[in-house]
Amino acid sequence: MKYLFFTILFFGLFSSVFAQESTPSQKFWNNLKTHCGKAYEGKLVVPESDPRFEGKLVMHVRSCEDGILRIPFFIGEDRSRTWVLTMDDQGFIQLKHDHRHEDGSEDKVTQYGGKASNTGSATIQYFPADQFSAELLPAAVGNVWWITVDGTSFTYNLRRLGSPTLFTVQFDLTQPIDTPEGPWGSED
Repeated sequence: MKYLFFTILFFGLFSSVFAQESTPSQKFWNNLKTHCGKAYEGKLVVPESDPRFEGKLVMHVRSCEDGILRIPFFIGEDRSRTWVLTMDDQGFIQLKHDHRHEDGSEDKVTQYGGKASNTGSATIQYFPADQFSAELLPAAVGNVWWITVDGTSFTYNLRRLGSPTLFTVQFDLTQPIDTPEGPWGSED
């Protein structure tokens, strides 16, 4: 009986140690959550010159609800874009692009993105285009977005497979800036 007690105790402790170990996607998520409430200035890395992205680039880890992170991405006075990350029960992360008009209404091209097909790593997550995105934007069927978060920077990237399209914007996480007003469509 004593042997059975210690065996149950051992396996109980052993399994609880491993059950508490975080997956790479959970580590990525928790790393990103440390920036909740903070805003950062960024720069366009690739392509170096794109008139659609002229102006001050700002990201704001605005909302860190349970299972949902909202990160507005502003270009000058344009506050139409928000990256929305959600984590499902299995620990996989989904990226959606929430695009709004100045009056807060949804743009006709919105909510596209993809879901990570694996747990990625603690510093990078890949999001291949999902079926909704392929139907909304047929040219986006080959899109792969990825986000990196390391100790000093956050990068948002887009590669359109089969084409020369590559887009990268990088934000300096070592220098928080003043919190901007909310994105278009927000309550404040």
